[in-house]
Amino acid sequence: MSNFELVLKLLLQLTIILVTCRIVTIIGTRYLKQTDVVCEMIAGVMLGPSLLGLITPDLQQWLFPKAPILLATGAKIPNPSMSILFAISQIGLVIYMFLIGLEFNTDLIKQRLKSAGLVSAAGIIAPFCLGAIAAFFLYSKGDLFKAGVTPWAAALYLGASMSITAFPMLARMLYERGIAKTTFGTLALAAGSIDDATAWCLLAIVLASLNANSSIAAFAIGGGIGYVLLTIFVGRPALTIFTRITNKDGGVTIQTLTLVLTVLMFGAWFTDAIGIYAVFGAFILGTAMPRGEFAEQIRDRTEFLTTGFLLPIFFVFSGLNTQIGLVNTPTLWAITFLIIAIAVLGKGIACMLAAKIAGETWRESATIGALMNARGLMELIILNIGLEQGVITPTLFTIMVIMAIVTTLMASPLVAYLLQGTRYEKSLA
Repeated sequence: MSNFELVLKLLLQLTIILVTCRIVTIIGTRYLKQTDVVCEMIAGVMLGPSLLGLITPDLQQWLFPKAPILLATGAKIPNPSMSILFAISQIGLVIYMFLIGLEFNTDLIKQRLKSAGLVSAAGIIAPFCLGAIAAFFLYSKGDLFKAGVTPWAAALYLGASMSITAFPMLARMLYERGIAKTTFGTLALAAGSIDDATAWCLLAIVLASLNANSSIAAFAIGGGIGYVLLTIFVGRPALTIFTRITNKDGGVTIQTLTLVLTVLMFGAWFTDAIGIYAVFGAFILGTAMPRGEFAEQIRDRTEFLTTGFLLPIFFVFSGLNTQIGLVNTPTLWAITFLIIAIAVLGKGIACMLAAKIAGETWRESATIGALMNARGLMELIILNIGLEQGVITPTLFTIMVIMAIVTTLMASPLVAYLLQGTRYEKSLA
């Protein structure tokens, strides 16, 4: 395939991805009261083998060719068309996780540290333990984990993947309802941010420990800890230069934005190179960046392009790996329902009980549980990492994607129902 043909294919792929995501989002947000994230997740599955591949398999394979190219020498290489899409999606993820880190508000955590810590601990420990136990049970039940993955590695990965919360969606729902700055909203935001930060650190350790070579694993874990400490204690003071530059220039200029992106790409490259993952480096760097006018302008200049253009590519790439037809036996469907039940019990119910112990009302506690239970985009990220790193098979990937969609679909209507008739519902106006 020539470069000209690759460009033509890419432009057509991008057109179809953006149009499909926008149509599904309009229908889902207007008529089903769902968030953009849920709709784009579903759009991605629709463009994959689960729907488009069933209707027109030849068209789906031509448009998004997954089969590798066979060279004259007999070697196989990934299809360059999909490699380009993958690379673009990863850039989108790096920028998006940087923006998530940029919104990580430590002041909220200080305000409700004890309560947020309790809810967050419940949201990490309970799903992690249940997920790890489930992994030991599922390890010998079929083709769910790749050959060579030990039971302990499987348990660590599944436990970590169960612990993820869709913090961006949680924050968006609270801000849309005008309750982010209430006592209840502050607790939910603080718990969600601690939860995701902990989960990403946990994932970094899990990925490093998956390496059979102990020295390489130790290098990855040590390098990751060193990166975090260096970013927080050296990088954070040094990065205040961006605030001074912004104040001096009257705002974030193209030169400042270019410098920020350069630092971001280097941080992402470093954590990827040591064996953790690029998104971890991006997230940590975002948490160390100055706040205030500088952060707001950086978001204004990057958020729309990232969420409107780059992230849909990631959703579709995830959808291409989601083959619902692989869940084709009563046993696999039973496993799917088990995973969903564990997810709801370990995250939603555990966080609800923790919030109640922290002093919230039952209705507020249930709302926090519903928000924390949503997995959204964050779950897709960790699942794609597991698939790329050779931890899980496409079958388990599909089961986990179904779980992510179901738990995310539940959140918006549950929150709307639970807030009916409360003082928080009035704040919608």
